[in-house]
Amino acid sequence: MTPSSVTSPVKNPDGPLSCFDLDDRQLSVKQARDTLLTLVETPVPRERIALQTAHGRRLAESITAAIDVPQNTNAAMDGIALAWQTGKTHWALAGQALAGVPFTPTLAPGECVTIATGAPLPNGADTVIMREQLEVHADHVVVNSPERVRAGQNVRQAGEDIARGSVALAAGERLDAARLGFAASLGAGDVAVYRRPRVALFSTGSEVTAPGEALPAAGIFDANRFTLGGLAREHGAEVIDLGILPDCPAAIRKALARAAADADLVLTSGGVSMGQADYTREALDAIGQLAFWRVAMRPGRPLACGLLGEARTPFVGLPGNPVAAMVAFLQFVAPLLERLEDRPPRPPARLQAAADEAFTGREGRCDFIRGVYTADAQGRLGVRSTGAQGSGILASMVDANCLIELPDTCAAVSPGDTVTIQPLRRDP
Repeated sequence: MTPSSVTSPVKNPDGPLSCFDLDDRQLSVKQARDTLLTLVETPVPRERIALQTAHGRRLAESITAAIDVPQNTNAAMDGIALAWQTGKTHWALAGQALAGVPFTPTLAPGECVTIATGAPLPNGADTVIMREQLEVHADHVVVNSPERVRAGQNVRQAGEDIARGSVALAAGERLDAARLGFAASLGAGDVAVYRRPRVALFSTGSEVTAPGEALPAAGIFDANRFTLGGLAREHGAEVIDLGILPDCPAAIRKALARAAADADLVLTSGGVSMGQADYTREALDAIGQLAFWRVAMRPGRPLACGLLGEARTPFVGLPGNPVAAMVAFLQFVAPLLERLEDRPPRPPARLQAAADEAFTGREGRCDFIRGVYTADAQGRLGVRSTGAQGSGILASMVDANCLIELPDTCAAVSPGDTVTIQPLRRDP
């Protein structure tokens, strides 16, 4: 992070303003998202790791195929391999081809070999006939129903999956199970990836109690640290859990300074308003530069951001209510994590669905309603709400598989109207 990004923000008429040009203004969701991204100027470092440890990591370099996949033209099923001659039923049996033991001689016209799935096609063969159409004898094979055979059938061509020299996986792709297997099929023993972004996370407040401890009469269990930590991990981050910080300015300043030195992003929820016991804002001002926004959205109106310490580490302070904190994370922090891994800015994924019920919003504010979308027999999507939508009702996020996005131009939706939904990540 360069000092100019903190001390001398430059207004860019063609792009978002600096985070600090917008102090205490009310912003649209898009304005807030775009402007937050200006906090990150340098992606996290790259590293090279073994493929077996790379699941979930984002590629820092493209993987180019050093071989054809498959390497050889091969059989797509068990049967016989031959150079097909239309109508011919009796074929001399010359041997067999197995996946690890190919048949190396060249087949003469009228000859065939038995072949296993995946075995390389012998020279002189162009077709595979499946075993169910055959009568196999000691020295010959009879093809039943030859009129059903087509030259070239049941053969996988060399390079059919990917050709040598082609880009197999582009830089920036996340190595999920399929991509991990694809890289393995190319012989990649190690890969260049971005280091996982380190997200320092903590909660504040004398009333906040760790799960498993006795709950005081005026206490609440610390849910936000777990929801936000889970979301950060789901988006590829490594979480540095700083626990619950006391309502003590000196302790908060010390923890924030340590986090700014060790992390790529510092994240918290609550404690950044003008309340009497909101010491986080005081600590942030002491060790960095802070902007405080009102975002025209529900849930999740208050938002803080800034840069901390000499490392100029980005900070985001999310709302304190559990649902508001999760919704704000998805809108603002998830794109920041992608930015740290050198991904171009992009909004959350969206689909269109028909409203199964009426929804109410308010013009001038973007409403995010927790919803459940389903598909009918024709594949059309419909969506309903999860019920009560209070920003403290965490059960509404448990029940939801999407957020229903009512833009700031929408005051009401009638049943049957088309609405935009943001699918949520859910395990199958």
